Amino acid sequence: MKKTILVLLFTLITVTGAFAQRFAYVDSEYILKRMPEYASAQKQIEALSVQWQKEVDARFQEIDRLYKAYQADQVLMTADMKKRREAEIADKEKTAKDFQRQKFGPDGELAQKSNSIIKPVQDKMAKAIQAVAENDNLDMIFDKNSEVIMLYASPRYDKSADVLAKLGLKSGSTPAK
Repeated sequence: MKKTILVLLFTLITVTGAFAQRFAYVDSEYILKRMPEYASAQKQIEALSVQWQKEVDARFQEIDRLYKAYQADQVLMTADMKKRREAEIADKEKTAKDFQRQKFGPDGELAQKSNSIIKPVQDKMAKAIQAVAENDNLDMIFDKNSEVIMLYASPRYDKSADVLAKLGLKSGSTPAK
C-alpha cells in the first residue's frame, strides 16, 4: 500500500512537472520607446501627416474662398451662373474630401506608410523577444500592453530589460508595473 502511494505521488509530481509552463511578460511600449529606429519612424510618420494636413487645409481654404466670392457675387449672377459656380464649389469640396480620405482614411496612405515603416521595428523586437524566450526556456511571453488582462505580474517575470539587452539597448528606468 505504501509503495503504491509513493508511486502515485511520484507520478503526480512528474506529471505536474511535465505540464508546468514558464511564463513571462514584456512591456512593448517601454521597449519601443527605447528603440532609436522607432523614434525615427514616428518622426517620419509625423512629418508626412503634417505635410498632407497642410495640403488638405489649403484645399479647404480654397473652397472657403470660392464660397465667399460666390456669396458676394450671387446678387449679380443669373440662375445658370449660380448653378455653375455651385457645381464648381461642390466638385472642389468632393475632391478635397476624397484627397483627405485617400491620405488619412483607415486604408489611406498614412496608415499604409505607418505600417510599412513600423513593421520592421516591430519584427526586430519580436525576434529579440523570441530569442529571450528561447534563451530563458520560457513557454509564453505576454505583452503587458495588449488586450490580455494581466491582473498581477511579478516584476521577476518582466523580460523587457532582457529584450532591450538583446537589441543592444540600455533599459534606463524600469517600466511602470
